[in-house]
Amino acid sequence: MIAYIIQRLLQSVLVMAAVGFVAFSLFAYVGDPITIMLGQDYNETERARLAAQLGLDRPFYVQFANFVANAVQGDFGISYRLARPVNAVIRERLPATLELSLIAAFLALAVGVPMGVYTGLKRDSWLSRFFLTVSLIGVSLPTFLIGILLILVFAVILGWLPSFGRGETVQLGWWTTGFFTKSGLKALILPSITLCLFQLTLIMRLVRSEMLEVLRTDYIKFARARGLRDRAVHFRHALRNTLVPVITIAGLQLGAIIAFAIITETVFQWPGMGLLFIQSVSATDIPVMAAYLCLISFVFVVINFVVDLLYYAVDPRLRVDRGAVGGHG
Repeated sequence: MIAYIIQRLLQSVLVMAAVGFVAFSLFAYVGDPITIMLGQDYNETERARLAAQLGLDRPFYVQFANFVANAVQGDFGISYRLARPVNAVIRERLPATLELSLIAAFLALAVGVPMGVYTGLKRDSWLSRFFLTVSLIGVSLPTFLIGILLILVFAVILGWLPSFGRGETVQLGWWTTGFFTKSGLKALILPSITLCLFQLTLIMRLVRSEMLEVLRTDYIKFARARGLRDRAVHFRHALRNTLVPVITIAGLQLGAIIAFAIITETVFQWPGMGLLFIQSVSATDIPVMAAYLCLISFVFVVINFVVDLLYYAVDPRLRVDRGAVGGHG
């Protein structure tokens, strides 16, 4: 187990090093930060002064080493567009994105897993066919179109829910949340449904497929032959084995929800990191773009590492295989 953890940590460090190099390359090959910050009307003296201030007059490898050292401490410099420290800007936007992403992930699991179990156990019922038909919509329609349709129906036609923004928020230290206000909760409904719909249908279809496969295995037939009730067979034996691959997919989808909240935040003008990234791309705000890239990659690496450990703990076959390899060695 220790060797497995060390191996995964080394792989994670290599991935983050590669991402850091890509993020740093944005400074060298995307736009000209001096022109962005000074505008078109500047002289060579001002350019040389700002280049020295930003460290752009140093060799490439020195700049990269400084970038890595600062990034490890969470320092990505000053936003070209906002003229503020990037970590302060990210800290302001992070609560909105995490709040939206966690609610979307919770909905995807809380609804997707039961729907997958039901459609796997009752695959010939009309309700299962209805769920599968609806899931095709979630898989087929692009996220921005789903968001626009929800806005049209529930915000424009019915007028039940707000069409943009986060509503009123409450300050808890540096964290802001809309959980404690009525307008904040109402503002969260449409974007969270939009963001979770694809992941929900994916999880539902995965659970259904795994349930159908597990129910055909020999040990399920033996369990039925022993006289166990359907509830015990379905939930104590079949569902537990079904959840092994679901853990992997669900973990990676949480990272995907955070990373790909860009579209949802843009449609609903949700003041999170995704909307900040789109605005930064439009303004060529490279420090914010680099920080976003590193942060999202770090989230993926951490989630993937945790999922691997859970998979290792849940699936005994991995421990057996590694034990056999160690024994042969």
